[in-house]
Amino acid sequence: MYPCRLVGVVALRSLASKLSSLEKAGRMPLAPALSVSPPPAPPPTLPSSLPSSLPSGAPRASLLDDLRARMQATLERSARKLPAPPPAVDTCELPFVTFETPSGSLHVRMQRLSGAHRTGHAPIACARDASPALLALLALDPALAPCDPSRALYLDTETTGLSGGAGTVAFLVGLAWWDGPTLVLEQILVRALGEEAPMLERVRDRIEAASMLVTFNGKSFDMPLLRTRFVMARVTAPAEPPHLDLLHVARRVHKERTRRSVGACKLTALERDILGFERIDDVASGDVSACYLHFLRTGDARALLGVIEHNAWDVVAMAALVGLYGEPLPVQSRLAAEDLAGLARTLRRAGALDQALAAAEAALDRASHGAGGATHAPLRARAEIAKARGDRAQALADFEALAAAVDDPSVRLELAKIYEHWARAPSAALAWAAKGTGETPALAEKRARRLARKAERADVSAGQATLNLRASRPPPRTTPRGS
Repeated sequence: MYPCRLVGVVALRSLASKLSSLEKAGRMPLAPALSVSPPPAPPPTLPSSLPSSLPSGAPRASLLDDLRARMQATLERSARKLPAPPPAVDTCELPFVTFETPSGSLHVRMQRLSGAHRTGHAPIACARDASPALLALLALDPALAPCDPSRALYLDTETTGLSGGAGTVAFLVGLAWWDGPTLVLEQILVRALGEEAPMLERVRDRIEAASMLVTFNGKSFDMPLLRTRFVMARVTAPAEPPHLDLLHVARRVHKERTRRSVGACKLTALERDILGFERIDDVASGDVSACYLHFLRTGDARALLGVIEHNAWDVVAMAALVGLYGEPLPVQSRLAAEDLAGLARTLRRAGALDQALAAAEAALDRASHGAGGATHAPLRARAEIAKARGDRAQALADFEALAAAVDDPSVRLELAKIYEHWARAPSAALAWAAKGTGETPALAEKRARRLARKAERADVSAGQATLNLRASRPPPRTTPRGS
């Protein structure tokens, strides 16, 4: 269709040119000028009413006028009409104050939150008084133990992509720190991609003044990205303090939840399930970069308002989680039984067996009172801790109670090991192994053969001991006393 329309326009232009040449040569009477304006878009085809042959008796001048009128009408119909201007939209100002620095413009938003501020039911004031020793144990990082949580820096970034790399830019950085009893929340926006250096310098200054860094997945994403941006912008990178990544702590403490739901350790899920706060009209993490790119293309500031609130929620939620995880163990009243069991397992892994046992006992007590669900996870945690402490009787009792409550091959494997190596009862160990231990067939067969040999030797030894006992007895007296 398109080539036919183009050929029609070319034919019209050629015919108009020939008519003009004839008039200039004086061979035809002059007629009104034909204005031909080339259309910017492909024009439609000529109307079907255009005569294919000239009528023989029509006057030449009137015929030419009619042709010119028809061609002009066709060209006018094919001319592209200018699009209507877009409707006016409401504009808004972003909640940032601009400061001029030697490196460029710095756009900052600052809020001060009282220690009574809560994320759900969790007050953020507890983060200031959190136990650094407990946080170090949960993070499995001894470098955090001497840090001062009241001088911690909370950091979260919003970026142009989630894959990292040299082309990904942190366009919004949220920071928070304690100023006495007040949590100061600072957000730094890169309004244009050329304004990155002032933001990086401010972030560097904040990091260098902190005793510890707190992020959520910052070890894998935020900090590697910022290190790359420091290099790309030729800004000196800061010396980083010890780093507490709350995502790693959450995966250990809430392990039972992750078994039921893959996304249980997302920050928004922790806010909802642990802190009791659910966001309304939040911007999904996958849509953040699209909002910023829309802002760069159109200048529409409304696209960033949701992203700014999303970032602020992330930073404040981290402070609430630090207060929750860093509470002293006797006060751990806001964690469910299964979460206390995860905390106990983490403490056992860190080597703090006394604290781990206290957490496991608290988890069992809470589960027995119906404040945290089933007792399976707390009971297993206490059994594992008792085994690590060398309390064989407690470990055996807990694993046997657990085996009676759940069908778990790993529990039967633990019982087989305890009976074989601690109780020296290979027959009982063989009975538990025969019920299935979850091992590969080769390993299960190897264990069964070994236990069968031990049980046979134990039976022989027991029989020989019986014979020896009988042989060592004095023969019965045949002579009556006194004879």
